[in-house]
Amino acid sequence: MPRAAQSQRAATALLLHGEERFLVDERARATLEDWKRELVSDFGLETIDGAGLASARLQDAVLQLPFLDPYRLVFVRMVPANRAEPLAAAVAEIPPTTRLLITVAGRLGSSNKLAKAMAAAGGEAIEMQHLKGRALSDWASRRAAEKHGLPTNFAAQVVRGSPPDLGIIDSELTKLAAYKASGEKLTAEVVAELLAGGREDEIFKLTDNLLPRPTAQALEIARSLTRSGLQPTSVAYRMARHYALVLEVKARQERGESLQQVQDGMSEHRFVIQKAFDAAQEANANRLELALRQIRDYEWEVKSGQVDAELGLDVLLTKL
Repeated sequence: MPRAAQSQRAATALLLHGEERFLVDERARATLEDWKRELVSDFGLETIDGAGLASARLQDAVLQLPFLDPYRLVFVRMVPANRAEPLAAAVAEIPPTTRLLITVAGRLGSSNKLAKAMAAAGGEAIEMQHLKGRALSDWASRRAAEKHGLPTNFAAQVVRGSPPDLGIIDSELTKLAAYKASGEKLTAEVVAELLAGGREDEIFKLTDNLLPRPTAQALEIARSLTRSGLQPTSVAYRMARHYALVLEVKARQERGESLQQVQDGMSEHRFVIQKAFDAAQEANANRLELALRQIRDYEWEVKSGQVDAELGLDVLLTKL
């Protein structure tokens, strides 16, 4: 009788996917921490790399019985989105003695076979949608108040001064919380100095070495910025801002505007505009647009788990 009752339990399974990699990773960590509480041995958790995972290998892990623990916890980490469907057959049957967590690098469509199979087996598929605009600001405000104990106005300042990347924003909030915990007083001026975007001297050195093609020094500066704590995607974001600025200035030059007219017509600092004006005279508009597309592709590949952020930044600089 007890065995029959156990067989009626719904399988505990969770599939996490979506464009917001930070939220996928965070939900996965929280789920693992919760599910690991009842495990009594190291044999209870099996972690499998999702890249190149075969259906038979996953099915074997799912169907395997626990040894010392009340259940087995199988964690499949970052399955490429375009390789998810072949794994559907492996989760068609999930025994009550297995808890299954799968994370996907990217978004699955509503008709995806793996997502449907998880639901049919009694599990749940959750999409972490990309946050932008008001949703991003609201998330940052909640994060600042609930996790870091910071006033929401500082969260707004962080969002304004950072690329729209949750990992970067949370890293900056963590930095501000540590500064506050040290007993120092946080002000808007202090926050501006502490934010990664405030390292303007190094950023200027980097952008000075990007055009017409990135120099060896540009690569060294980019590596220095990442070693000092700036996220590689944030470095790429600042590079993209520079290329976009030079492209806009280039368009104004081609319309016959003088340096003063360009400076008067744009909101950036006049010195920044002057640097962009000089760079635009040597730059090719098509190459600038190509560089922006390459940076966009790099950021997508990092967020979808296809490339390592730091190594990808090195490769990006060699392609620009």
